[in-house]
Amino acid sequence: MIHVLNKAIRKNMAGYLFMLPLILGIAVFSIYPMISAFILSLHRSASGSGGDWVGFANYRYVMDDPAFWKSLYNTVYMGVLSVITGVGFSFILATVINNLLSTRVKNLFKAIFFLPNVVSAVATSIVFTFLFYPSNEGLLNFAAGLFGIEPIGWFTNPTYAPLSIVLMNLWAALGYNTIIFIAGLQGVPKDLYEAAEVDGATPLRKWFYITIPYMRSIFVFMIIMGVINSMKRFTDVWLIGGTAGNPGESLMTSVLYIYRNAFVSSQMGVASAASYLLFVFIMLLTLAMLMFNRKKDRLD
Repeated sequence: MIHVLNKAIRKNMAGYLFMLPLILGIAVFSIYPMISAFILSLHRSASGSGGDWVGFANYRYVMDDPAFWKSLYNTVYMGVLSVITGVGFSFILATVINNLLSTRVKNLFKAIFFLPNVVSAVATSIVFTFLFYPSNEGLLNFAAGLFGIEPIGWFTNPTYAPLSIVLMNLWAALGYNTIIFIAGLQGVPKDLYEAAEVDGATPLRKWFYITIPYMRSIFVFMIIMGVINSMKRFTDVWLIGGTAGNPGESLMTSVLYIYRNAFVSSQMGVASAASYLLFVFIMLLTLAMLMFNRKKDRLD
């Protein structure tokens, strides 16, 4: 057995050598930081190293902290809205673009809608700060004022601030989602549409009963990735609301809560504990969606 194993290793030595840089990169930049963060979460540390051993006291502190649950609620609330609007609008847009007859027009629209994806989050936040300015000097409030609507505090009102972040994120992510859906739509067999046309199906019925069911795996992928990215939301809310998640902590997300504890309050142990709790929450949420999809596959 050992002889066979050694022979297999020697035979594939070149492949292992090519894999070595990737394996070392994962070990140094992923596995080691995760282990260190878990060890740090078991200590009361204000400097990032050392500190007194406190066991799971940091986890209990985070679980008892109302600010953590508030941040988790804000994260889930904005995440659900972002996923629903992002997946829904991008799929409709991808369907419209895919049904265009001219290939050049298709490529033009692909490029136009993908452009926001290459713009940095900082630039996007600056642009939307001007668009959503709380007085009539902002573009949206100026346009609303033409119809007699009072100025809305998009980023200054706790009610509208999360919705404004969702709209900003929708604009930024729409192009990427649309490109993925277009790639999936091009894989739907044409025979299915032709058979449906023979049976007298309308374009809307073909969309509901052929396109959407055939694209279910793409939907699952987009939803899972959207949920993970939404749960890691930080840059946009930090640029708009600062470390306090203003206005009124309505933009305080879980990652911003971790950042504030780590680099504002210098509670590295608490921040590490919150990071692992968020990791477990994302993992359980992802596993639940995967299990639901597999159950749906078995029923079908």
